[in-house]
Amino acid sequence: MIRNVLQDIGCFTEQDRILFENTVTKRTVAKNEILLKEGVVCQSVFYILSGAFYQYQAGEMQEQIIDLHLEGEWMFNHESLVHQSRSATSISAFVKSEVAELSLSDLHGLIAGSKAFLQMAGIFNQDGPRTYLFDHVLSPAQKYGYIQQVKPQIAQVFPVKMIASYLKIAPETLSRVRALY
Repeated sequence: MIRNVLQDIGCFTEQDRILFENTVTKRTVAKNEILLKEGVVCQSVFYILSGAFYQYQAGEMQEQIIDLHLEGEWMFNHESLVHQSRSATSISAFVKSEVAELSLSDLHGLIAGSKAFLQMAGIFNQDGPRTYLFDHVLSPAQKYGYIQQVKPQIAQVFPVKMIASYLKIAPETLSRVRALY
């Protein structure tokens, strides 16, 4: 149920939950469908009801994975949404998925309807795992161990090549590290 999306954000009344449910748009996203294309301004946040997504930058030779997203997470391009600038990344469905989409204008409408929705500001500060990985000098084993701790399902959903790109290590190195776990 879409109204359950709010339970990890804060305290909301039944009326708030109904307002949220009537505002958010539920979408089915096909495998490989692009939710946000590089060069477009991010106008929505997405809550992953089911499935998995990856955020990437197109490279000359291959895509560079910026983030991996799983069921139960909020997903968007932070820089593009907050600054209303063109996105430097794309977000694509890794598998057939279902999301709850909330546009920025609808979020403003929710806040105007109930100040309780100001609690949703917390979703804009969820860059913790990614920031931790790249703000600390970690060995490949430490990077993989950290990801296993904060997002253990990643290894079951995404292939080694994508996880390695996300962790910024060679796939062969990641295979050796995974053999230790």
